[in-house]
Amino acid sequence: MQQGSGTTKFVRADGPDKVTGSGRYAADMVLPGMLFAAFRYAEVSHARIVELDVEAARSMPGVLAVLTDDDVPDVRYGAGVADRTLFARGVVRFEGEVVAAVAATTPEAARSAADAIVFEYEELPAIVDVEQAIEPVSPLVHAGWEDYEASTERGHNVASYSSITLGDTDTALAAAHTVVTSRYVADASHAVPIEPRAVLAQWEGDKVTIWSSTQVPFDAQAGVCETLEMPANRVRVVVPHLGGGFGGKCGFHFEAHVAALARAARRPVKLVFTRREEFTAPDRRREGMVIELTSGLDADGRIVARTGEVLIDCGAYIADGAFFPQVASMHIAGPYSIPNVSIEASLVYTNHQPSGSVRAPTAPQGCWAVESHTDELAETVGLDPVEFRRLNAVREGATGPSGQVYGPIGLLDCIDAAVASASYGTDLAADEAVGVAVGWWPTFAVPSGAYVKINGDGSGQIITGAQECGTGSVMTLCQLAAEEVGLNPEDFQLVYQDTAAGPWDMGATGSQTLVNNGRAVVAASQQIADALKKLAADQLEASPDDIELLEGQARVVGTPAASIAIGELAAIAAGGELLLGHGSGPPPVAPEISATCVGDQGMAAWVAPQFSCHAIRVKVDRDTGVVRVLSVAAAHDSGTIINPMGAQGQVHGGVLMGIGQALSEGTVYDDRGNQMNPGLLEYKLQTIADAPPISIDFVGVAAPDGGPRGSKGIAEAPNVATAAAIANGIAKVVGARLTQLPMKPERVWEASSGAAEAGGR
Repeated sequence: MQQGSGTTKFVRADGPDKVTGSGRYAADMVLPGMLFAAFRYAEVSHARIVELDVEAARSMPGVLAVLTDDDVPDVRYGAGVADRTLFARGVVRFEGEVVAAVAATTPEAARSAADAIVFEYEELPAIVDVEQAIEPVSPLVHAGWEDYEASTERGHNVASYSSITLGDTDTALAAAHTVVTSRYVADASHAVPIEPRAVLAQWEGDKVTIWSSTQVPFDAQAGVCETLEMPANRVRVVVPHLGGGFGGKCGFHFEAHVAALARAARRPVKLVFTRREEFTAPDRRREGMVIELTSGLDADGRIVARTGEVLIDCGAYIADGAFFPQVASMHIAGPYSIPNVSIEASLVYTNHQPSGSVRAPTAPQGCWAVESHTDELAETVGLDPVEFRRLNAVREGATGPSGQVYGPIGLLDCIDAAVASASYGTDLAADEAVGVAVGWWPTFAVPSGAYVKINGDGSGQIITGAQECGTGSVMTLCQLAAEEVGLNPEDFQLVYQDTAAGPWDMGATGSQTLVNNGRAVVAASQQIADALKKLAADQLEASPDDIELLEGQARVVGTPAASIAIGELAAIAAGGELLLGHGSGPPPVAPEISATCVGDQGMAAWVAPQFSCHAIRVKVDRDTGVVRVLSVAAAHDSGTIINPMGAQGQVHGGVLMGIGQALSEGTVYDDRGNQMNPGLLEYKLQTIADAPPISIDFVGVAAPDGGPRGSKGIAEAPNVATAAAIANGIAKVVGARLTQLPMKPERVWEASSGAAEAGGR
């Protein structure tokens, strides 16, 4: 990986284990006497439990524990709304809900025992349509919802509601030169990490250690503490290497189930999901959405007003979706300067699998809708789509949809870079076109912390609560520390992914690791650097202000011969005050807003927002509806890039995931709310064979309110604008707009042939 200068490379601390296959993942772990877990799932989307009989399972050979809701504390939990219990209590609300859990001596025995559990249901009406769900006559997914503890705005089948109001949209639309209304529908989809979920729990007295394939170990620890009613000092969560997550492994999932089984069986217990379970059971899939928006333009093509209504498919439980309506509203407004905005968004309960923080939640769908709408607006007033975006894009000093005034940002630079790289405007074949879309995503500014020390041999160690999910963000912390104290990144070891070692951290979510942990590591390293300079000054008979730390040496500025090795200074320090540093990385203050926000979840003011523009060349076969992505030009304003190679990898991965969301990835449900394609044969992922050439530009506008060196996040932003740019390219070729995501061949064919309304099935 490259340092900020782009000239020095170092080997990632986790690299050799991963590329040689010697690294251990949670599913690889084995403990003496270990048992295996299996769950019994609801299998229906909505029903009342009439009878649940586990006696036959308990009596089967090799079975040491069988648990139901009767065997765990009576706790209801949930982020924003306490709407869930560990095991189904009286009612099941989606097909993958856990009804019972088994621990046995072999995986086969555990599965057989789970299958032997007898239950009888009284089926209830399945609520599977978000528009019908909010109707007053619709049955309730949660009959007792008013009694749940909650911090959100709620209503009939609405788990969370938010609105953003700026200016006077009614008056502005009435006076507008042109008004355009659009409707878009996005299907749900999945994160689909290649590593399936795995959890292993072991008790020692009244303390439990849990090894889990989670992106958020501290969140998992908190969930175990809450649901099993345990203090935090008795719950330790450790994450071995993580085989991807993409948000699907955020949140608290099954750690408490496995811990409870291990306690009941008095043996370690391990759970490893099958691929079908990975699709149906976790409460983290990408949410389906229905988006309606209206925009008014003046005679010059400037957007003067926008209204919108967004319905987000919550699924059966809120998971971590309380903030989804507010962030969706911001994406429906888009990165445009619009003086009058009125957008409402509702997170709606259904009997589908719960939604959650899959990479940039609500953003790809919202961007796809608003950027398709943007091309419609440009066509209405006779402007080129790129020029229309240049005219309306936010820029430094502009006011965003929540009334936030922006500092230095590079959206216009992104547009210029992407269209230049894509050779936008050149002649193409009749079945090819370049679509353009812009997107944005917040930088999550949250507290973090780190400890840094220099050992007596001159090596370093970083202790952090951060979680590495494959992006390389945690690995880059070595680079930041090395730059501060004059060592090489390889000189540092990492202690991380263990709640018993590092300070609290939000986890590998929200593109926040390098931004927030980086601030903490830099602060801790600066303390050590100050101590090294004082030590060197004493040895070299100079002032600490004249000492520089570089290439493993402390030396007097302008006098290279007057130097001493940092390792020698560390040895000197080992005989007295040790070289220890700590940093807490206080987050920057959120900017002020002037909009009226109902149901505010803290997502209307964006610290160091990221911007992007994707220009994507597509080829459409009108006879079959098959779309090929020929090339992608991706330009990003992610602030100062600390690790160019790692950042480029994030763009490559995000773009490819976005191509899948655009063209092939979508969950298909039957009319009872059960998934019809929960497997990799039926659910089409993009692979390396599908990857087009991707050119990447980072415009490098430093963020004064961002992370180290003016950095911003990068992991989620590349996923935002991809589907939208593809959609705009397809529309240019077929002459019709697709209004349902994904834009599968049959939908493209129907739009092209005119056999049905664009976007229909």
